[in-house]
Amino acid sequence: MTKNRRAIYPGTFDPITNGHLDIIKRACKIFDEIIVAVAQSEAKKPLFSLEERIKMIKATTQNHPKIKVIGFENLLVNLSDELDANFIIRGLRAVSDFEYELQMGYANSSLKKELETIYLMPNLEQAFVSSSVVRSILYFDGKIDHLVPKEVYNMIKKDK
Repeated sequence: MTKNRRAIYPGTFDPITNGHLDIIKRACKIFDEIIVAVAQSEAKKPLFSLEERIKMIKATTQNHPKIKVIGFENLLVNLSDELDANFIIRGLRAVSDFEYELQMGYANSSLKKELETIYLMPNLEQAFVSSSVVRSILYFDGKIDHLVPKEVYNMIKKDK
């Protein structure tokens, strides 16, 4: 019997963007199960609560049976043990992302040798999109419908 290839895609997802969704969909082609792990991240002072972020991602991915969405607030390596997942998915938009992600990948590997980090780039159309860009535009009540999944846009619009 082959073991399920399960990967964790961790992040704050404040909010989830079309770039995140692109990474998730492409990771589904590689792995049997993707666990989108939403970090509590109080240090980052998220705009949306953990529950809201989880709800947004579940609404966006509800038609994708390979995807499970959870919240977490512990070390990623501990979460990988709890979930029996030895693959981490990370998105790279620019060289600046690479330096940080490489350090994090090495740090995680130093804590758990069998943990592999897989880096995926979003499609070119989404390469500039980040949650912080979306939050900045939201702050000024700007147009974000082209940056986030429609379910997320509708949830944000409803709450305004």
